[in-house]
Amino acid sequence: MIGSHRLIMVLTIALCLYVFTASYLLTGLIRRYALKKRLIDIPNLRSSHDVPTPRGGGFAVVIVFLSTIIGLTVIYELEVDPHSIAVLILSSALIAGIGFWDDHQPLAAKWRFLVHFIAATGALFLLPELPGIQLFSWVLDSSIILFFFYSLMLVWLLNLYNFMDGIDGLAGVEAMTTAGAAVLLLGLQGQMYWALISLLLAACVGGFLVWNWPPAKIFMGDACSGFLGFILGLMALMTSISGGLNMWCWWILMSVFIVDATTTLCRRIMRGEIWYQAHRSHAYQILSRRLNSHKKVTQSVLAINVFWLLPWAYVSVVYEAWAPLICIVAMAPLCVAVLKLGAGTTND
Repeated sequence: MIGSHRLIMVLTIALCLYVFTASYLLTGLIRRYALKKRLIDIPNLRSSHDVPTPRGGGFAVVIVFLSTIIGLTVIYELEVDPHSIAVLILSSALIAGIGFWDDHQPLAAKWRFLVHFIAATGALFLLPELPGIQLFSWVLDSSIILFFFYSLMLVWLLNLYNFMDGIDGLAGVEAMTTAGAAVLLLGLQGQMYWALISLLLAACVGGFLVWNWPPAKIFMGDACSGFLGFILGLMALMTSISGGLNMWCWWILMSVFIVDATTTLCRRIMRGEIWYQAHRSHAYQILSRRLNSHKKVTQSVLAINVFWLLPWAYVSVVYEAWAPLICIVAMAPLCVAVLKLGAGTTND
């Protein structure tokens, strides 16, 4: 028994090293391709970078992650509903595909959002059920309300991830720490397959992050940023269905991005601005200018996720009935911080 556990651990480590290395090498190849095809982000007044930089490197994460999941599902008899895996792969591939297209030939926002809603609603239709949301002693379980809410949630998560991918390393660190935290929490719940999926996602992002760490040699691109937000949203739904982690736990883990992007969006709409236009008024952008450093902001988010949000996420799993209040407690300091920084009110 001990020997089999050791073998599983060795195989898991080997698999993680493989996806990390594959993602790293493929990102390097994509960088050469982007330079050759002149897929370059040129700095402008709304940019947070000063040097022309190739984009689209995050597509390596998409390719390596999805191909690995397909391989594991086909080769091994895994204790998971293959239907759910098919939904995850097909819908997230659609999101990555439209992002890849947009990286090469910018699309009108209405067409992007149309595809986003098709992918989100399609995935929800195909899921075996929609997880209810615990609200203290009451559970929201209306299928109509849940379908509408989760559709908006998935579309918002993939777009906010795109909005928050504005400085070196930030989106990669957010994905790695969120997925890494999920590995620990899912493992404690005995959800080993979903823990493995989260671990592989973190390893794939890690391979890309070597190139994207400040100062970035290549940017993530829409193909990956939207994919990461969407895949994390789907994993939240699926692990909630399986009884692994509740939705509040996932929202706590993603709080930095959720709070900054949502606050900025609401304040820009209140100011009468076109919310989907590029800007520099997110809290993380303002802070990176004040500190004159992408690295310090990215490291700060890393610390917040590990030392503040992860413990609260664990508490929300242990005391699920109190998860809404725990989520408010976890998010409250972040809300105060982004408001004090002036998120959504300035482009200076």
